[in-house]
Amino acid sequence: MTNRTKESRISGIPAGRRTAFLELMLLSRECDRRSGIVLRQGEAWFHISSAGHEALAALCELLAPEDLIFPHYRDRTLMLARGMDPEAQARDLMAKAASHSAGRNMSAHFSHRAGNVFSVASPTGSQCLPAVGAAWAAKLREKPGVVVCSIGDASARQGEFFEALAFAVERGLPVLFLVSDNGYGISTPTAGMSPHALGLLPERRTRTVDGADPDAVHAAAANALGELREGGGPVVLWCRLDRLDSHTSSDDHRVYRTAEDIAAMRDPVGLFARRLLDEGAVDEDWLDRTRSRLARETEEIYDRVAAEPAADPKAIAEHLFAPAGDGHRAAVTRPCGGTMVAAVNRALATGLERHPELVLFGEDIEDPKGGVFGFTKGLGEVAGDRMTNAPLAEATIVGAAVGLAAAGMRPVVELQFVDFAGPAWNQIAAQLTTLRWRTASAWTCPVVIYAPWGGYLPGGGIWHSQSNESLFTHLPGLRVVVPSTPEDTEAAFLDSFTADDPTLVLLPKHLMRRRRDPAERSWPAGGARTLRTGADVTVVTWGNGTELALEAADVLAAEGVGAEVVDLRWLVPLDRETVAASLRRTGRLVVVQEDNRTSSFGAGLVTELLSRDEEFYALLAPPRLVTREDVHVPFHPDLERAVLPAVDDVVAAVRSVLL
Repeated sequence: MTNRTKESRISGIPAGRRTAFLELMLLSRECDRRSGIVLRQGEAWFHISSAGHEALAALCELLAPEDLIFPHYRDRTLMLARGMDPEAQARDLMAKAASHSAGRNMSAHFSHRAGNVFSVASPTGSQCLPAVGAAWAAKLREKPGVVVCSIGDASARQGEFFEALAFAVERGLPVLFLVSDNGYGISTPTAGMSPHALGLLPERRTRTVDGADPDAVHAAAANALGELREGGGPVVLWCRLDRLDSHTSSDDHRVYRTAEDIAAMRDPVGLFARRLLDEGAVDEDWLDRTRSRLARETEEIYDRVAAEPAADPKAIAEHLFAPAGDGHRAAVTRPCGGTMVAAVNRALATGLERHPELVLFGEDIEDPKGGVFGFTKGLGEVAGDRMTNAPLAEATIVGAAVGLAAAGMRPVVELQFVDFAGPAWNQIAAQLTTLRWRTASAWTCPVVIYAPWGGYLPGGGIWHSQSNESLFTHLPGLRVVVPSTPEDTEAAFLDSFTADDPTLVLLPKHLMRRRRDPAERSWPAGGARTLRTGADVTVVTWGNGTELALEAADVLAAEGVGAEVVDLRWLVPLDRETVAASLRRTGRLVVVQEDNRTSSFGAGLVTELLSRDEEFYALLAPPRLVTREDVHVPFHPDLERAVLPAVDDVVAAVRSVLL
């Protein structure tokens, strides 16, 4: 036995696992080859090869079942090592009904719940913040386990990678960032633009590894994982390797790489096979037999899967939300009065007491400040380490919440203003709202986001006065509620704490500090609520619009007009029937909102109500939308009043439908 062999067995894959690991690499390569054949046969539509990345799976030899993997789309071999077998990968390729996503997610967008493998989303780098969130959950629960976040070198230029690394360093989280440096971002060479090349990674936390050598990966991963498990904080394994195939089946790397460049690439399967031949662990006959067997078995699997049914298009809306009653305890409002701010605080205190897994996270929310609006003031004693200040980074706030939720926590996060949701949009649109649907409910995301919303509070201006609810209601899978009373506010939060889906609570700034007497009775927390009955016109609104509608109804009552005012409260799910029933009774419709007109929720509501004959033919006049025109909310109070809807606008709209 040579010195080289002794070293590999000490610092690399152990002797008893070397042949099995080579077979795993050969199987992965055969799955890639067979996937290309299936694609050319027309049984698949898109393929991402993992050829050249096989050696990275050596770290799976060191992982425990409870460890989590947030994978990259070239991690086929890692997935095989983690239990996502060739049959599951074939279903993934051909988008079959029995695939992990029921045919909804792209091929190579892996997910394997049984193996603690999180679901891949296409926006590159979007797995990083959920990964650190999951690691934070493990630390909060004082549970063993590490998180592996796998990412490509080009994607490591994404801001969310840096946010995730910063958060993991800040909190000493057990995260291994596994970076596959294959030298290209599709066709763009990364040698001069990766964060490693630019010297932007912390030296003491970064290890450069020969990613084409399973023994080198194993040895480096063993050291890194040992540090993580001892509480040393995150480590970056920067693995240099070659992408042996084109970026995807839609690409041809011969267009931008020379023949000499392609010929010089290193093949980790061939290199490891040669090493085992030199060691005497295998011989050429074993290699030939194994390759032939794997080719035959893989072909049989892929042919069998090709005959399986595709998903039923009629079931495409399933898994957008949890089934009714699936662990969700619908709240009921209780008379409480006071202010909406106090109602939020009271609801959060109740949630912390009832739900040990509830975590509060947001900017400046710790005592003594308790948030810029005071929502969390005084909750530090009951919350302990379950309430913590976030960095000034909205993507981190929401992305970490996704990971917390995936790991079994119930994160409740505060955005200082909904206007600042922009940096978090990638996490909201790509991860939060799609996770249940794209995994057929294998992974869920019960995150609660709350944020001050809307205008009618002078001095807010462009970036503190938006009422952009339509941006969020456009995303399937997100519950959206706009309460306008302390009772509805408290109930909305309590309801969301047991819901198995993400909820956005938009809190009207204009109404938040208005003190109210307790309501005279309770009512269900869900659906729309009729604030005032009337026979002549239906006025539908939400949030700040309730104040305008009720004041307008008083003016109209003096003229003998009975306006029925309906507060939607929940925009998603929409209580269509309550509104439709009122419209059928009155025959007239006015929708009041403060968002701007084009593509707004109010415009969509009018369309929805006119889409069925029963409501359309009940109309006695064309419906009206009272709205802000397509202009931003300005800073000066006089200018703000000029652009936002007023009581007179509502009265005029009602009068127009009565003509």
